[in-house]
Amino acid sequence: MWPAELPNSALLTDVFTRTLGAMVGVISSWRTLVGVALLAPLQLSAQTAERPELRPGERWRFVEYQTVPSTQPNREWIITRADANGFEGTENGEPLRLDRELNALESPRGRYSAPRLLRFPISVGDEWRYESDWLFKATGSSGTSTVRVQVLAFESITVPAGSLDAYRLVARAHVLGKSPKGSLIDAEVVTTYWYAPSARAVVRSITHNPYVGTTTVELIAHEP
Repeated sequence: MWPAELPNSALLTDVFTRTLGAMVGVISSWRTLVGVALLAPLQLSAQTAERPELRPGERWRFVEYQTVPSTQPNREWIITRADANGFEGTENGEPLRLDRELNALESPRGRYSAPRLLRFPISVGDEWRYESDWLFKATGSSGTSTVRVQVLAFESITVPAGSLDAYRLVARAHVLGKSPKGSLIDAEVVTTYWYAPSARAVVRSITHNPYVGTTTVELIAHEP
């Protein structure tokens, strides 16, 4: 550098001070923005959902579809009785039984000995395993499922019933069984589902089953 190009000491000090001040301001603003961005998901993930109490007369309408999305309800749950053992009601007019944690023990579609797709209280990071016998009523097939459940996130989800805050869970099941004709069943079935405390229900589920493809169920309406 040529001597004539060097700034004098006062100018150099002023430039350095102003530059440092600007940098501090930028860093402070960046810290604030990052803090706000990180705080929101931390607050959401820190929440815990307690076991809900269903009431006689409470009802939900769902739609189930496979290939073509639909919003036309084809499944309705109505609670008719609540006691210390769980809840009784109807699904499309046929008997429905839920345990105290809202797991379906029996419906028109099947019967399950010890389901634990939901376990309260629910918090992000929870994980559990369970084993349950099952019967699929339409075909008479029966067997056992060994399942691992993880609670992955607490997030906003939009379904036909509206936008809801929900826990996202995933259940990975190893399903073994036999059909009445003697055919063996051996499959890995993965279900991702969202439980919304405000609706007291699983408001969306997406199940990948190698035997039947992908099945989606969504909440259409909830009447407390």
